[in-house]
Amino acid sequence: MVVEWWSVLPFVILLLSIAVLPLLPATEHAWEKNSVKLLVALACGIPVALWFVIAGHGGEVVHALFEYVQFIMLLLALFVVSGGIFLAGDIRATPRNNTIFLAIGGVIASFIGTTGAAMLLIRPLLNTNKERAHRVHTVVFTIFIVANCGGLLTPLGDPPLFLGFLRGVPFEWTFRLWVEWLFVNALLLLTYYALDRRAYARETDEAIAFDETDVTPLRIRGEMNFVFFAVIIAAVAFVPSLDLHAIETGHATLAQMVPWRELVFLAAALGSYLLGDREVRFSLNQFTWAPILEVAALFIGIFLAMIPALNFLGQVAPQLPLNEVTFFVFSGGLSAFLDNAPTYATFFEMASQLPGEPRIGMAPGVPEAYLVAISLGSVLCGAITYIGNGPNFMTKAVADSAGVAMPSFGGYLRWSLMYLVPILIAMVAVFIADGIVWTILGLLLAGGIGARAVRLARSNVHPSEMDD
Repeated sequence: MVVEWWSVLPFVILLLSIAVLPLLPATEHAWEKNSVKLLVALACGIPVALWFVIAGHGGEVVHALFEYVQFIMLLLALFVVSGGIFLAGDIRATPRNNTIFLAIGGVIASFIGTTGAAMLLIRPLLNTNKERAHRVHTVVFTIFIVANCGGLLTPLGDPPLFLGFLRGVPFEWTFRLWVEWLFVNALLLLTYYALDRRAYARETDEAIAFDETDVTPLRIRGEMNFVFFAVIIAAVAFVPSLDLHAIETGHATLAQMVPWRELVFLAAALGSYLLGDREVRFSLNQFTWAPILEVAALFIGIFLAMIPALNFLGQVAPQLPLNEVTFFVFSGGLSAFLDNAPTYATFFEMASQLPGEPRIGMAPGVPEAYLVAISLGSVLCGAITYIGNGPNFMTKAVADSAGVAMPSFGGYLRWSLMYLVPILIAMVAVFIADGIVWTILGLLLAGGIGARAVRLARSNVHPSEMDD
């Protein structure tokens, strides 16, 4: 379906609503209600859906709604299961310990998914830091590292890479991105350590003393839920979902008409909720449904309103100057504001029409150099805004419910522009752009980022750290 530029206005209005309404005195309190978020999302999404249905393209609406259901069911299952796990005990919330927390999350994100890793670690991280006043930066970098950049190494790590796996990209291919993964996450961890060192130095002596005395050995409660985590991960990798294409062509078998994967997700969530330790879930984790309801309310509008945006992108793509760098810029820039999975799929199909060897995936395949750029852009740049990747908003919502005053949409964007985007620019210059000059400039930028972090860390030391 051919669409005009103005068809993306509902999506833009929805983004502006998410960014602006929480900041206006007249709307900030109303925006706290999930019912208001749902009304705004539907007001932007339903007119788009009706327009496509009336125009005879209702199939695109059905696909968007089904992808939304798949998206929410996965998030729901991971949210419920992670809510039944509690890391009991309390270690010191020092910069070193917090950085180790994030490093572990950045590793496991590639193997249990960014959503699973973020939901598993955000509550223990908040519990560990409950004595500290300065916690916003810790949640922001959890989104950067655990909810996004850590998930680059396997198709299980992030939804865009799983879409590539479904299109014939070998499971082990993403391991070739380990150098870029290490480059980005190492600089993010170094930057976080420096910022946390500064924040730790600003904590009151009373808060630090309380943190140091309130120390008990760590142990896990709700271990049974790791079984449900394994079930969810196995379902993502091996269990098929409903086959819309077969249904639309009239060739679907009975098995292809059943959403098996989503049923497994639901069973895992119900099993965790009904069989798990209620003290862990409700007393220790203070579990509420508000975070998942907030994500569900906003993303129904996002999935519907972005239908014409993706169509418009497909129309203008042939006129775009496409090479390795621009594939990263376009797929990354749009992944920051559109959900990164459909953005990856759009650029994957676009790249499959271009020449280049070697080619990866089912015939005709995608030139490997372009696939590298698309994969990096879709995964890493999903961290730039709250809506770039599903677990971003989920992590924010859990932090909000724990009393952390998280930044607004625009406030979070400032964080990413200040700390994440320069690292991504350095990565592009070193690993994607052609030419020794770009490599040198990228290394200089990376060196500057590292040197700034080291200076910041050395200049901010709390007396209690002297014994570390």
